Amino acid sequence: MSHNAPTRAHRPASPRTAPAGGWCILVLLSLLALAGCGEKGTDDLKAYVQQVEQRQKSDIPPLPELLEYETFTYDERSLRDPFEPPEKADEKTRRPNNGLQPDLKREREALEQYSLGSLRMVGSIEKNGRRWALIIAPDGTLHRATTGQHMGQDNGEIIRITESQVELKEIVPDGLGGWIERRTTLTVSD
Repeated sequence: MSHNAPTRAHRPASPRTAPAGGWCILVLLSLLALAGCGEKGTDDLKAYVQQVEQRQKSDIPPLPELLEYETFTYDERSLRDPFEPPEKADEKTRRPNNGLQPDLKREREALEQYSLGSLRMVGSIEKNGRRWALIIAPDGTLHRATTGQHMGQDNGEIIRITESQVELKEIVPDGLGGWIERRTTLTVSD
């Protein structure tokens, strides 16, 4: 045996070779801690549980019976396109085609990119006998508009400007493949 090698008696104990006594003490302490969680002091809890169980039970209606869901398979060869209007519309809902439609080929003006609700009229000015409405766009830009120009996203044409409002004629879809005309105003806001 060499003089440099430690003998078994001088080697420190590793966790693997620790004496069994340390584990025994740990187990005993754990058992003592659990013994303190006995039946003592739970009488009030047992009484409360018994009181709750004796209360009158409410009548809860049973859950409704679920209906069997019937699936539908769409067959595009035998059914019409659901996004196209029916070929034969009801006579009550069909409107005569009066030829009214917006000019889709004309160049869009600056105020037509905004919805009418997002535009604000802040006043009007008159120059050379012509009245101009002062309109602020949502981005904060001040625009001036006059009769005959367009604004809003519903093909709105300015037909009249007063000191406090702009009157527009809009051409909107009627939901049946045609167009209808409606009048609206934009008033001065504070």
